[in-house]
Amino acid sequence: MAHSGSMTDWRKAKLPVFAFLAPATLLYTLFMIYPLIDSIRLSFYSAPSGGDLAFVGFDNYRTILSDPDWAATFWNSFWNNMKFFAVHMLVQNPIGIALAAVLSLPRLKFRNTYRTLIFMPTMLSVVIVGFIWQLILSPVWGVGADILDIVGLKSLFGPWLGKEGSALITLAFISVWQWVGIPMMLIYAALLAIPDDLVDAAIVDGATHFEVFWHIKMPLILPTVAMVSILTFVGNFNAFDLVYAVKGALAGPNFASDIMGTLFYRTFFGYQLQLGSPTLGATVASLMFMIILAGVLFYLFVVQRRMSRYQL
Repeated sequence: MAHSGSMTDWRKAKLPVFAFLAPATLLYTLFMIYPLIDSIRLSFYSAPSGGDLAFVGFDNYRTILSDPDWAATFWNSFWNNMKFFAVHMLVQNPIGIALAAVLSLPRLKFRNTYRTLIFMPTMLSVVIVGFIWQLILSPVWGVGADILDIVGLKSLFGPWLGKEGSALITLAFISVWQWVGIPMMLIYAALLAIPDDLVDAAIVDGATHFEVFWHIKMPLILPTVAMVSILTFVGNFNAFDLVYAVKGALAGPNFASDIMGTLFYRTFFGYQLQLGSPTLGATVASLMFMIILAGVLFYLFVVQRRMSRYQL
């Protein structure tokens, strides 16, 4: 009886919410919050000739943003990042929406097969993706020219990864090819959550599938589209691996594909004749964080507050 009573008392006892949040909070603080704060702290210091750290205030930021030796490289990488993001917003996300809309059609056959095939590139290593596309687009032994020749467009083929004007855009399209499955799946899930009654009523009234999507489904999935957009923004300003895998740390040709991730790598670790500087690297990382934070805050306080939400 005593044992039964103790079990009842234990079941009645309630652990505080913090007890459940503590493990995740501790791990997140240890591996995310602390490194972030320490990187920002390091950006206010300098270590001349590898000596002890000395507090220099905002001198590192002035160096990166205005010094002739650094400013041109930083702003070049920033605007390249903006172009990289613009391609994903204007190409990847609309394609993701279109694919999700097609896959949600009730009479589409083999939809699971199509969904799997489209999503498969996201599971590949970026190094493998970069290597494969280097082989495809190689002007010497690549099959890209042969593929375009089949449709009569061989004259358009060129060394796109080797030209300053096309290298970054080509890398952006490769990234779109790999990651378009993510927005497709998120938007597809949002479309599946829309009640069939709304769609059936519109079809009975004579609406086409396009009209149903544009006038009924699209307003209902706008919050998901906005979330996909901000995830695209954050992901693109953290991009590094594809450019590094295909073009290396110098992001050639002539820094034409240089983005903030590759700039941070060269600044922090050094590359070839450039010596690494942890303090200047931390400054670049802090500027990346501020840009991402500004974009997220704009979404939270400007876009999200003005967005209409509908109760399903």
